[in-house]
Amino acid sequence: MEFLARMEPDAISTLYREISGYPTPISAFVTANDYMALLNGTSFTLCTEWSQTETVRGARLHYAQQWTLIQNYRQETDINIQPPSPCSLLHGEFLSSYSLSGDLKAVVRVTSGQVVVQQFLEVWSNRCLKKILDLSALNKHGRVYEDAQFGCLAWSTCESRLLYVAEGKRSIGESYASASSPSAGEPRAGPSEGPSEKDKSVYWEDWGEGLTSKSVPVLCVADVAKGTVTVLQGVPSHVSPGQGLWAHDGESVFFVGWWHEPFRLGLRFCSNRRSALFCLDLEGNCECLSGDTSSVSSPRLSPDGRYLVYLEGQVFGPHSQCLSMQQYDLETRKISVLVDVVNRPKKDEFAGLYEALPPRCWASDSQRVVFSSARRNWRDLFVVDRTTRRVTRMSAPEKFGSWKLLTIQNDLMVVHCSHLNEAPRLVVAFLPLAGGEGEVSWDHLGESCLLGAIVNVLDVSPTPQEENPEYSGLDFGALLVTTNHLPSRTKVPLVVFVHGGPHSQFFAEWNVTTAVLVKLGFAVLMVNYRGSTGFGQDSIFSLAGNIGSQDVKDVQRAVLTALADQTAEKLLTLDPDKVVVMGGSHGGFLACHLIGQFPDFYKACAVRNPVINAATLLGTSDIVDWRYSSVGLQYSYDQLPTPEALTTMLQKSPITYAPQIKAPVLLMLGGKDRRVSPYQGLELYRSLKSRGSPVRLLLFAEDAHSLARVDTQADCFLNVVLWFQQHLYLH
Repeated sequence: MEFLARMEPDAISTLYREISGYPTPISAFVTANDYMALLNGTSFTLCTEWSQTETVRGARLHYAQQWTLIQNYRQETDINIQPPSPCSLLHGEFLSSYSLSGDLKAVVRVTSGQVVVQQFLEVWSNRCLKKILDLSALNKHGRVYEDAQFGCLAWSTCESRLLYVAEGKRSIGESYASASSPSAGEPRAGPSEGPSEKDKSVYWEDWGEGLTSKSVPVLCVADVAKGTVTVLQGVPSHVSPGQGLWAHDGESVFFVGWWHEPFRLGLRFCSNRRSALFCLDLEGNCECLSGDTSSVSSPRLSPDGRYLVYLEGQVFGPHSQCLSMQQYDLETRKISVLVDVVNRPKKDEFAGLYEALPPRCWASDSQRVVFSSARRNWRDLFVVDRTTRRVTRMSAPEKFGSWKLLTIQNDLMVVHCSHLNEAPRLVVAFLPLAGGEGEVSWDHLGESCLLGAIVNVLDVSPTPQEENPEYSGLDFGALLVTTNHLPSRTKVPLVVFVHGGPHSQFFAEWNVTTAVLVKLGFAVLMVNYRGSTGFGQDSIFSLAGNIGSQDVKDVQRAVLTALADQTAEKLLTLDPDKVVVMGGSHGGFLACHLIGQFPDFYKACAVRNPVINAATLLGTSDIVDWRYSSVGLQYSYDQLPTPEALTTMLQKSPITYAPQIKAPVLLMLGGKDRRVSPYQGLELYRSLKSRGSPVRLLLFAEDAHSLARVDTQADCFLNVVLWFQQHLYLH
């Protein structure tokens, strides 16, 4: 077989280095060049930022690239694309933002010295550096927040002030880099208070996995002309502010406030945290605009300054849910539903909202909002009309499997597109007039990078015995990816790839792991079991109380469906005797269940930070609420474990199947994982070792739950392929 010649370690690493090096667009900004109006059209400058993995140095590079786009006067949907500028590497840019006019760019730059980390706020014009503020020397706050949960860097409409979020100061002389917050009942130290000997070891909470340096966020305003920074007062003491933006008049700000009493729970990947939308004026007067019993995120102000849209969901329950889009009218002070929760979508229809809104999502008419969201196995692009509430799909799934809006400005949409067999690229188009959004003319930027792969979409239905009686009639999906470079009828091993969450999904988008595995000659089956996002709220709710059974059966049903779908038209044949499984977090939980419940079916298993024993995880996870909700139990902050609850958690855990496991297991654990303790994987490791079962453990002491460091990802991938090679006897 062709792929066998490519499975030496050096060849695997070389191929991984090549495919993981395809860049990904992460942001875009459009400026209309009024001074460059041409005879035949209007000129726009498109500024983009990209991320690229570089495995030799184990780094993620960020670079900028610009395009000039010319809109045809006679045919406004026609775009003349000029050759792009050379790429320029971005050094030390922690956070950046263009002003509304595009004339100014603000950059928070972080430099690391031998002793301390310094932060600077720079303002650049089209010609030069215009202003620089030494944030460390001003000593108004701690580390600036750059994360997607809290972080922002927002220009006022007058382009003289900047709003951002930073860690609040606790005491003079205390390092702002410490990850802490006051214990319940402890007073907050003011800026002028000196360090107390009795408080030097006090415990400070943080916001969990991926946010361990985030504890007490504060809203900050930098006055560019004066060179000053002010920490805004008036934020309610029981909430932590983030996702700030200016009101149209520049005299007040909007922000999301998350309740942090009685204590903080992990926030990353959890859209179910109690929060609300607030308005705070510069005099310190604060008002809650939304209800205070839901979860709120992604506030976005219309160009005319009258309407705020934001996403709203339930508190507790599934950690990620179908959300509604709410509209707040700043004149009438009324809230209305713009896009409602979708419980059970039809196959080809809009399936609901599942992800954050891009920073700029309004059309210039202040009547329409453009956004991306999951729809079964795809991520599609949609527009909703504010007056009719009608949602229209604008993406073409036959071209790309994933359409992610980066920005819309001057009605020019910039979208990051990819597919399982095509690397990321940008497409652009002008938003048609209202009512014509179904016909969009897309133009591609840059060259296409295609992978020789075939993608088959599987729609899978559970058998009558596998139905959920409370949510009957639900189906789910899977994506089967195979190479087109092997001789016809070649038998290929199958890698079953299971996503984590569990309330997330595999889009038909570029996936480095899948791309390299397919290039090596494996077939990859990516399963979106019931409970995955993109299939409606009923599908998500159906999994509560059924983890370890419904989701396990769904994955196995998808595998059997793929193996049975071996028609004469298929170029390749999946080898039923060479099936392996891999996954991370809840995907690792499912992979370990599969090799325990079907011990003779899977020939090897590779898992990253898997949940092994939900009962022992209860006291170590940053999302303790989900440990109850996942097994069908209600959660409250004052909850104490009961024998019945712990028994339920244990019974639904893969550790109970450890004695039946025959497949060799590769464990990859992050030493700093706050979501799933590395002791979960160690628990399975010891159980398998005690029985003489083949097991190997890789511990990445400095990595966390996602195992996201570049060197870690390369190491994990190489070890996974070699593990599968060894135990499938692919010599």
